[in-house]
Amino acid sequence: MVLAEPRTFLSVNFHSARGRRKSPRVKISSVSAQREVDLSVQIGSLHFSNPLIAASGTFGYGLEFADLVDLNALGGFVTKGLSLAPMEGAPAPRVCETPSGMLNAVGLQNVGVRAFVAEKLPALRKFKTHVICNVFGHTAGEYVEVIRVLNDSEGVSAYELNVSCPNTDAGGIVFGVDCQLLGQLVESAKRAATRPLWVKLSPNVTDIRIIARTAESAGADALTVANTYPAMAVDVSTRRSRLGRLTGGLSGPAIRPMTLRLVFESAHTVSLPVVGLGGIESAEDVLEYLAVGARAVQIGTANFANPRAIPGILGALQSRFFDLNCKTLKDLTDVLERSDY
Repeated sequence: MVLAEPRTFLSVNFHSARGRRKSPRVKISSVSAQREVDLSVQIGSLHFSNPLIAASGTFGYGLEFADLVDLNALGGFVTKGLSLAPMEGAPAPRVCETPSGMLNAVGLQNVGVRAFVAEKLPALRKFKTHVICNVFGHTAGEYVEVIRVLNDSEGVSAYELNVSCPNTDAGGIVFGVDCQLLGQLVESAKRAATRPLWVKLSPNVTDIRIIARTAESAGADALTVANTYPAMAVDVSTRRSRLGRLTGGLSGPAIRPMTLRLVFESAHTVSLPVVGLGGIESAEDVLEYLAVGARAVQIGTANFANPRAIPGILGALQSRFFDLNCKTLKDLTDVLERSDY
């Protein structure tokens, strides 16, 4: 599989950004050699067949991709955010092209947790892959109630708290940027949860190490680092935002260098597994995240450009491990831990 050829999102060529390095052309040595590579990984109590997980908000409820991708080949996927009641989301347009990435302002549209359990989850149970439910609310009580509804349903492996939501009980302060609010939320969610609890951190903080420690102390089982970056784009001819809302979340390759730093700082601050997320579109990108301490990765915007992006990256990743003379993720980690960063 060739990784050096340009790939596009909508009409944007991610590789057109100045200075973007191209991934090397991968040569697959042999099918038997590929089978010798063990990419399985342990994240807390959960065993994943490989470290590639589809990110929340980019993979629907999983079922939308079932005819395009072998869901069983994924390490897992995270559902779009689930709230206590259905939400219609933001007005159109909801996505906007940017250099080497995109802005989105979907507004957390979803069917609500009860409809997910009744209409989506039964069909997901036939797949042998981890289903991680992204959970959000505008009060701590809403988060807890969503988790309680999911607790009673089979087929869910873990919960991922989206803490980038404003707490209406606290005047709109975002949970993920206030240590006290974050600690209280994680503690409440942990008490309610009967499954592993991941916390998806916001990048919009002064020092993510403090936030990571807070989540760890409050009982998180793993951290996802990080959510999208607040940003905006303007159409000067109309003097209006290019989105239906004034601002949105920036994702795609443009954010990878910034998020790599956040993953490095988090992974070297806490003892929890860290799942890296931000701008991954190739096997080399995955290796960068693993190199700075991520236990696994989530892949998001690349799914918009190519619904089959993750299987392609997985095949290339197996080949790269063979080229590096590594048969497991631990082999790679051991080498990098002895190297200077």
